[in-house]
Amino acid sequence: MAALADLYTLPQEHLDLRDTIRQIAVERIAPRAAEMDERAEYPHDLRRLLAEQDILGLPFEEEHGGTGTGTLMLNMAVEEIAKADASTALILMIQELGTLPIKLHGSEELKRRFLPRCATGEWSPAFALSEAEAGSDPGAMMTVARPDGDEWVINGSKAWITNSGVADFYCVFAVTDREAGHSRGITAFVVEADRPGFSVGKLEHKLGIRASPTGSPVFEDVRVPAANVIGEVGQGFKVAMSTLDRSRLGVAAQALGIAQGATDYAAAYARERRAFGQPINSFQAIQFKLADMETKCAAGRELLYQACCKVDRGDADLGKYSAMAKLFCSDAAMEVTVEAVQILGGYGYVTEYPVERMMRDAKITQIYEGTNEIQRLVIARTLR
Repeated sequence: MAALADLYTLPQEHLDLRDTIRQIAVERIAPRAAEMDERAEYPHDLRRLLAEQDILGLPFEEEHGGTGTGTLMLNMAVEEIAKADASTALILMIQELGTLPIKLHGSEELKRRFLPRCATGEWSPAFALSEAEAGSDPGAMMTVARPDGDEWVINGSKAWITNSGVADFYCVFAVTDREAGHSRGITAFVVEADRPGFSVGKLEHKLGIRASPTGSPVFEDVRVPAANVIGEVGQGFKVAMSTLDRSRLGVAAQALGIAQGATDYAAAYARERRAFGQPINSFQAIQFKLADMETKCAAGRELLYQACCKVDRGDADLGKYSAMAKLFCSDAAMEVTVEAVQILGGYGYVTEYPVERMMRDAKITQIYEGTNEIQRLVIARTLR
């Protein structure tokens, strides 16, 4: 029985670190959330704070200057930050997403060049896969890279890229052999932001996560050395998919944090708000909403933690579980935040209270790093 109990017991060091991050989120991040959302301003000061507290080292192994605490601890941190502000949580999420291609497939030289400076928070990365006509379908990718001596020349543009204009480098996917198809005709590259020919086009005006810049990097005869190829030429699709199998857990954790934050706020509001002479949480209609909200958060957390452990162990079915966690938690986040707005009534609809922002932030979790329709395909394919 002891072994069975251990499956559901988090290490004390994880709990201690979670509590520290929770305190930082409550005291330093939450008070800034509404203003950052209203102004759509990237919080450079909060990024420095996360770096100073070694939180940006969570995605990295000790050999690269990180904490070496694994995927589960990373996503526990994402959840705690997302309870306060989803945009700030994305700073930590992108620190993993933008470096996973290098961690999983990069040369030792690439790892030495980039990972330690990301672990300290000095550098911030970006993951540049999607294009205006190639979101769920990477086979429609138009960005191309051609060899020229010991360099590659990249031309094209990307879309919907988190950290645009903020990132110090971009993991870029480009077609290197059109006839080979997307499974063998795409290659991944590291492109530093200061390379000639690189620029960032427009930044998007978004429904949610407004304090995180999303834009369209442009590549005009951008030259990178052959040493900047991530993995093997022609294996970029494999690099992208193995990255997303792991990074979508960050989206699940972000969605869970939004949902739990909205549940906690709605429950506290319902204890104080009075109608017909009594707190509204004494009415069964409100009780049932809160019960369903809390249950969805708890169920999502179990699935997320299980999926994180599968990544840390390297289980063969980690992709299936990460897809299920992302699907469940993001759908739950949307359902829970809509109910939170309903519980607050008119107050839920105004910016003075945080649940309307949480509802807006929740929507993107059903869309990015693979839409939930794509997640259902990923899951269904394992059942054939």
